[in-house]
Amino acid sequence: MNYENRTFLVTGGSSGLGGATASMLVNKGANVVILDVNEETGKAKEAELGAKSRFVKTDVTSEAGVIAAIDVAKKDFTGVHGVINAAGIAVIAKVLDRDGNPHPLDLFARAINVNLVGTFNVIRLAAQAMIRQMTANAALSLTPHL
Repeated sequence: MNYENRTFLVTGGSSGLGGATASMLVNKGANVVILDVNEETGKAKEAELGAKSRFVKTDVTSEAGVIAAIDVAKKDFTGVHGVINAAGIAVIAKVLDRDGNPHPLDLFARAINVNLVGTFNVIRLAAQAMIRQMTANAALSLTPHL
């Protein structure tokens, strides 16, 4: 695959698997928009990767937040050409603690929201942006050049 002049959204892109993926993409000539809730590590990753990256503090479960990141990809780079969903949280708890108290449901719901709903949220909004780009590019190629 040719990564040159392609722009990828990388969720959880400031560390771990997402951070490694962002680095690999930039090393192959791609642009990356790093979506992460951790501002400190996000800014550090952007500084490490340089001009081919942008950090946007983003909660993947927020429609407005993801749209803002997509807008950065469109404004600063060449649009959106792919998505790598690496954002995720893990909740470590037993179903019942040693005192017999149940696992807090809100913690489980948060993990489902980030890991499942957030992933789908980014996919659906990025797909919309990519289809609109393709449609706009096709329309431009059909326009007679005078």
